[in-house]
Amino acid sequence: MDIKLNTSDQVVSSANTNISIKQFLKFFIPSMLGLIIFILPIPYVDGKFVSYTEGFAIPISVMKDYIQGYMSDFLPLLVVISIMVTLVFTLYTKIMKPSFILNNKFLNNLLNVTMPWVTLRILGAFFVIVTYFKYSYEVIYSDSSGGLVLYELMPILFIVFFLAGLLLPLLLDFGLLEFVGVLLSKVMRPLFGLPGRSSVDCLASWLGDGTIGVLLTDKQLQGGFYTKKEAAVIATSFSAVSITFCLVVISQVKLENYFINMIGVVALCGIVCAFILPKLFPLSKIENTYIVENDDKDHETIPEGKTLFTYSLHKAVQKADDSPSFSSFLKDGSKNVLDMWIGILPIVMAIGTMGLIVAEETPVFDYLGMPFIPLLELLNIPFAQEMSKTIMVGFADMFLPAIIGSSIESELTRFVIACLSVSQLIYMSEVGGLILGTKIPVSFFQLLIIFLLRTIISLPIIALCAHVIF
Repeated sequence: MDIKLNTSDQVVSSANTNISIKQFLKFFIPSMLGLIIFILPIPYVDGKFVSYTEGFAIPISVMKDYIQGYMSDFLPLLVVISIMVTLVFTLYTKIMKPSFILNNKFLNNLLNVTMPWVTLRILGAFFVIVTYFKYSYEVIYSDSSGGLVLYELMPILFIVFFLAGLLLPLLLDFGLLEFVGVLLSKVMRPLFGLPGRSSVDCLASWLGDGTIGVLLTDKQLQGGFYTKKEAAVIATSFSAVSITFCLVVISQVKLENYFINMIGVVALCGIVCAFILPKLFPLSKIENTYIVENDDKDHETIPEGKTLFTYSLHKAVQKADDSPSFSSFLKDGSKNVLDMWIGILPIVMAIGTMGLIVAEETPVFDYLGMPFIPLLELLNIPFAQEMSKTIMVGFADMFLPAIIGSSIESELTRFVIACLSVSQLIYMSEVGGLILGTKIPVSFFQLLIIFLLRTIISLPIIALCAHVIF
């Protein structure tokens, strides 16, 4: 092994790279703390610690429950204030074009959005005001539409985004992505025909946000590191839904104790879809050519004198050395929180309310879901007709199936709905819409086909696993 730990603070960049204990711990401790907070199951059910045989939850879910218990009366108002402040500053930015916002990359990205997103923020603000004050339009504020979104879903989102935003730098900024990404570099090419660095896109999506993976993929495409086909495959198969969103979805269907089961099932579906989808239309027909030439696109070769593990550890420690100070850590975490609150809450309020109104007041999703009823019955899914309504609505927004299906009595069915909504991956309120705005060569029609294919492939897998779990 060519990496040695010593007590020196000096790193020697050579074939025999010495890593000090201090440098190793700077990578190891925050990364392990992040894994414990986001991944480690603890024996905790319904507000109390129990034995593992009775169930378990992850620490961030426990923290969410505690905060929600103490602040439940104030959370809807905080959501209203957040969405209204977002709209005011968005309109101010679009109309007045203040230099202090336009010249700040972070604020400009948050507030200087395109008109479709401005429209959705206006709709979200309108719906949240009508719902909170129960003003005039009962179809908007009823308990089956806006009331359900504002009082059931949004408080969970508000808390989880706060906790995840502050704590995600533990996973992202201290070398964990680099460590795992290099280790997986010898897996991605032989199994999926993709560059090793695509594993980092997937990890960034899973640990951060699906949009992060899409943006990384687009950047790699424009830099000449991915071909058009590779970029399309990665964006539609490896820009996984984040841990944060998975937690929100499983919480919405009231099955937090099955979070680890959900992650395992979703990962299995993702792997199977990643094997199959690139061989099917439309991904199979996309050109496997670069949009720009780059002679420096091969980063999969392990340097001479290093093993896969030692090189991955070296890259991780390198990243940890560049990690932010504690004040910068808090600053970056606060930016993550604002990014989620401002960028996502109004969109979920707008699309969620509209989707539920359509689902409750019209037979649109009943008709769209009818072709799936025989398949659901064949898979022995309880309440097949009720679940069928949730399948196609996921193309609009990932949260809608969980919201619509949260009242179904069967835990097995609710688990299938939660896993399927995450495995479908392509939802237009975020990942799908973002893909259409990048250079990744996938059209709206192609995204719809990919969504349907992911649904058809994932559903039998999820159903089988659900019958084993329940």
